[in-house]
Amino acid sequence: MTLRQLTFSLLFLTLTAGFAAAASQTLTGVVTDEMCGKKHSMMSGKSDAECVRACVRAGSHYALQAGDKLYILKGDTRQFESLAAKKVKVTGDVNGTTIAVSTIAESK
Repeated sequence: MTLRQLTFSLLFLTLTAGFAAAASQTLTGVVTDEMCGKKHSMMSGKSDAECVRACVRAGSHYALQAGDKLYILKGDTRQFESLAAKKVKVTGDVNGTTIAVSTIAESK
């Protein structure tokens, strides 16, 4: 294999690996934060939405609890804030446990 062929092959593998890593998907779940996940027991007397917002203000990230999986949400945090503790449908690029959100809307 020549150096040119080897370089092209490595470039091709690098590019295809990047596309495979982030795949657009639509998931349904509840907007939460990465620290609390399913359980919002750290702030007694507060609603789940209030707990999520307080945890995010304290440094946690907004997340989507979809079944037993927790995904960190990347995107417009103002949208996530208004949907805290609500069931939503999220479309975006999923890369491991992170979703780069394209659209998010309340779901029934």
